[in-house]
Amino acid sequence: MSSQANLPEIRTTRQPSRQTTDVLLVGAGVMSATLGALLQSLEPDWSITVLERLDGPALESSDPWNNAGTGHAALCELNYTPQLADGSVDVSKALKINEQFQLSRQMWSYAVENGQLADPSSFVNPVPHVSFVRGAENAEYLRRRYDALAESPLFEGIELIEDREEFARRLPLMADGRDDDEPIALNWSQNGTDVDYGSLTRQFIDSLERRGADIRYGQQVKNLSKQTDGTWVAKVKDRQQGSTYQLNARFVFVGAGGGALHLLQKSGIEEIKGFAGFPVSGQFLRCLNTDIADRHWAKVYGLAAVGAPPMSVPHLDTRVIDGQRSLLFGPYAGWTPKFLKNGSFTDLPRSIRLNNLMPMLGVGVTSMPLVKYLVLEVLKSSKSRIDELNVFAPSADADDWELITAGQRVQVVRKKGKGGSLEFGTSIISAADGSIAGLLGASPGASTSVAAMLEVLEKCFGSQFEAWKPKLKEIVPSYGVSLAENPSLLADLRDWTDRTLQLSTSEQPAN
Repeated sequence: MSSQANLPEIRTTRQPSRQTTDVLLVGAGVMSATLGALLQSLEPDWSITVLERLDGPALESSDPWNNAGTGHAALCELNYTPQLADGSVDVSKALKINEQFQLSRQMWSYAVENGQLADPSSFVNPVPHVSFVRGAENAEYLRRRYDALAESPLFEGIELIEDREEFARRLPLMADGRDDDEPIALNWSQNGTDVDYGSLTRQFIDSLERRGADIRYGQQVKNLSKQTDGTWVAKVKDRQQGSTYQLNARFVFVGAGGGALHLLQKSGIEEIKGFAGFPVSGQFLRCLNTDIADRHWAKVYGLAAVGAPPMSVPHLDTRVIDGQRSLLFGPYAGWTPKFLKNGSFTDLPRSIRLNNLMPMLGVGVTSMPLVKYLVLEVLKSSKSRIDELNVFAPSADADDWELITAGQRVQVVRKKGKGGSLEFGTSIISAADGSIAGLLGASPGASTSVAAMLEVLEKCFGSQFEAWKPKLKEIVPSYGVSLAENPSLLADLRDWTDRTLQLSTSEQPAN
């Protein structure tokens, strides 16, 4: 594989006015922040520039109110453990995602110990992750799910709870007002987390700047063009000054969320051809009343409605943001052609190319259930939203909850045969020579940012990667090793990350 070692060296003084850089990170979200922190640890002499179109970091999908902060480890998300036709439960995706989240925990622990991140409670807190179902048939599915996951050391400690008194003790808000005759079941994982990705991102960005990176806000990358020497020139608009300038970079990562597709298309790389994006907006009900929030200390995920897409999985979440406890319920999907919450209504039409038209049309033909779901979601009344909340919390009062708009998600449309497929996940797109890469897609997204950025390093820095491995093993000790097959290493790393991130208990804290 080609690598950056074959490209010309660009070295600059670390001045805000510099117009060349080794590494250009487009977007100041969790992906760019994570990749920047890794590269700065691996190559402290490389110059790094971050360009963000908004006025600060983590203002789009990484903002804590633009996502559910679940810290996806597949402990509770039932869409990661589908029931197959023969009644068995496929847990392969859950095992993969859990392994990926372990990498995130390890890098965050390393960053805390090395001063890149501050007080762990400012960005991660222990909160149980819980799967919740109603009805005898669904309860049987949850038993089979429990049996399948309990065999793996990654899910050590998972519990199956069907006793109503224990249900009421652990989840009083959900038990209050519930029909005693209704069968219920829980899978309970005590070692779940709530993550404030906004705080995490800001701390990584601040650390980058303290250590010499050039962080620029209000700077919109309008175009990316490859030079004959293998470097890239970014055409940048200073939104504050109204002026335009060019920045030359040896390596470019496009971590611009929904804006990544447009920039990768403008780069002209062959690998982006056939890709398109399908935007989906989201809303949540939020409760800031601490008396109510204190009665629910868990992230509880249910089953999506029959025919609904994976992104529709309902959940009632404890959030800890700036030390304040609150609750979030949703999501309620919507639709807009914007690719970013602060985007433009022309985002979708401007992304259509001849090379992705057929995949888009193919998805349109095969995704009628999704279209129907989105139409019904858009037409949903306030009462209907509260009715769905009452499935989780029967006594919830509409007066205690407010509707908020979450971040925009752009689902990946990929060419498949003569048509296309709609994918609910993330995809790394990189040029063959490793000079540019970007990330498309959504959930589990931020939770697996470390795994995703390690993939970028491996794909784009082939010749350096072997030399980096010893340092990478300091940052993420389990990289390249299956923790599911090494339970003693898993136990050691879990002890380390629990201690460093202060996650040793997820019992509800005292008021």
